[in-house]
Amino acid sequence: MQEPVVVVGLGRSGTGAARLLNARGHNVTLIDSNKNSELQRQADLLALEGIQVELGQPLALASFEALVPPPSRVVISPGIPFDHPVLNQLRDRGIEVVGEMQVAWEGLAGVPWIGITGTNGKTTVTSLVGHLLQQAGLDAPVCGNIGSSAAELALACQNGRQPDWVVVELSSFQIEAAPALAPRIGVWTTLTPDHLDRHGTVEHYRSIKADLLRYCGLQILNGDDPDLRAHADTWPEAGWVTAGPREALPAGARPLLWMEGDQVLGEKGPLLDARALAMPGAHNRQNLLLAAAVAQAAGVSGAQMEAACRSFPGVAHRLERIRVHQGVSYYNDSKATNYDASLVALQALEGPLVLLAGGRAKRGEPATWLQALGEKAVAVVLFGEAMPTFNELLGASGYPGRIEQQEHLDQALPLAQALAEELGASSVLLSPACASFDQYRDFEVRGEHFRQLVQALPSKP
Repeated sequence: MQEPVVVVGLGRSGTGAARLLNARGHNVTLIDSNKNSELQRQADLLALEGIQVELGQPLALASFEALVPPPSRVVISPGIPFDHPVLNQLRDRGIEVVGEMQVAWEGLAGVPWIGITGTNGKTTVTSLVGHLLQQAGLDAPVCGNIGSSAAELALACQNGRQPDWVVVELSSFQIEAAPALAPRIGVWTTLTPDHLDRHGTVEHYRSIKADLLRYCGLQILNGDDPDLRAHADTWPEAGWVTAGPREALPAGARPLLWMEGDQVLGEKGPLLDARALAMPGAHNRQNLLLAAAVAQAAGVSGAQMEAACRSFPGVAHRLERIRVHQGVSYYNDSKATNYDASLVALQALEGPLVLLAGGRAKRGEPATWLQALGEKAVAVVLFGEAMPTFNELLGASGYPGRIEQQEHLDQALPLAQALAEELGASSVLLSPACASFDQYRDFEVRGEHFRQLVQALPSKP
């Protein structure tokens, strides 16, 4: 039996890490501050596998001091700040603190990783990379901040499965807690201020993202992102893509892929027709180029990529068209949890539209988002905790359209439907520009609620 390890949190990542460590011969204890019948049921199942679970144990030094034997390592979930005072106290005692992603990296030793990060776009790029590789016949499971946890995948591979690639979406929370990560290929999609309540400054947030790319064998960056362009001189070995001509890339940047008209081109000539990917918006052309650069590095041909793009279903909760109802298109963009992500959706769709926005507001710069609202949205229906904040922002910006407020989404959607009919809008867009935690567990639950509400809309005679 190897050294004792404590895993904090009985969520998906914590459970996956605990089961993986247990399978690798560690003495594992899992603690969680909550205690209820559902958690007890999970704890009982884990106990059958030999994993000790202690419920009702807060993240406090006393919870670790009570354990016998004391841990030599503590594994945390992404939801716990990496600089939490208790974690710093543990480090002072010589106890290693890492995240679930570090455990997965160790469990998947020998399998090449494709690590994808960025403020916006990483889910679409990750999904598309997985699709391109899988359609080309490669064993390339997708995990991380999307789908199954990386630890769950590593556990599934313990019985001898050896994927060709592992495609991993990585958040800043996951990166900072996994210092050993060194993917074969690293992709950086975009960088705009986000999670500043956790990271403090955009400089710190940027440095965490950069840590992932710094140790990658091949670094692929989006040459159309203003922040990445502004720091291009710090990436002399990187390869760049642009949805424009190669001359649009920063001076000295090494071009991997670029576009002329609708054609994606590389050093060897035309690669594929971008129109094969039926997703709206210039940002999705950037996503396509990033994914194609990865697929090219993995040995996928342009013809294979183009065929795969034609069958790509898109990403749930990211500018996902739910239905067309009485001439109005309803889009689920619940994953837009900040101003910049919501701006991307506004820029991708034709107006006039009605926007549903709200939730728990984040720090950020709303000016460009507000400007786009004035150009595209004939009405905004606000909901949730951010209602007074957003109402004030819209008023101060001189927004010319209608502003309405409803406490919950199930009240806001019928009002948005009525406004679309009254004002002649072609779309109703849920793009909240907020976190979901005031009313929902996560953006997926919020998006699924919206989907159910849209599908249940009554037809009018």
